[in-house]
Amino acid sequence: MKAEPEALLQIRGAAVAFGGVKAVDDVSMDLRSGIVTGLVGPNGAGKTTLFNLITGHLPMAAGSIRARGREIGGMKPYRVARLGIARSFQDLRLFGDMSVEENVLTVMEPGASPIALSGPSHAERRRRARDVLERAHLADKRSVRAKDLAYAERKFLSLARIMAMDAWLWLLDEPASGLDPASYDLFLGLVREEVARGVTVCIIEHNLDIVVGICDRIAFLDRGRLLADDEPDAVLNDEKLAAIYFGERA
Repeated sequence: MKAEPEALLQIRGAAVAFGGVKAVDDVSMDLRSGIVTGLVGPNGAGKTTLFNLITGHLPMAAGSIRARGREIGGMKPYRVARLGIARSFQDLRLFGDMSVEENVLTVMEPGASPIALSGPSHAERRRRARDVLERAHLADKRSVRAKDLAYAERKFLSLARIMAMDAWLWLLDEPASGLDPASYDLFLGLVREEVARGVTVCIIEHNLDIVVGICDRIAFLDRGRLLADDEPDAVLNDEKLAAIYFGERA
């Protein structure tokens, strides 16, 4: 029997409420080495809130989150990032007046990320930035201002900044939304290549075609609770979960 990959991030009993609404309600799950986990569910299910708990953007009311055996619940976001956990946002958060290359270099400044703590030289940072841009299909755009990129290119720049951090865990919030078919194929290939390099990925995605195409496992949230955490076929073929997802609950 094949052993399961190592659980690099362990969430146990995570909970937070806004007023009387339980946004995340006693969620326990693992993110395992080299696995792409899809975090799915209807709007308001608690997906982005769970990301915020992992990355320290929200304090937990209860529970524990351990990264490679270390408790990170309650850590400041910059400390979580320095441990090798990178997160994308739907609004991308790029520096519009900076060039593509400069946007990547900002996450490689001393103290900004795990690799930057060792103080690589400026020449080494530039070499690494250009390697990342090559892998992210942006090598020919490195001198272009971020705000002058096409939408899909800005998405890839957001991923390039995560790649430059040398993070071992990527938390991606709808990274493929709005991509045209050609760009989507490039995105799919990029993620698969990075997973082959050893990255573990958790992705929030509403497009089920994307979930099927990229995810090894699916965690299904609804009203803050984890209803399923299984292989894609088992989750997507569950009629009760499908009814919840499409707003047809009893």
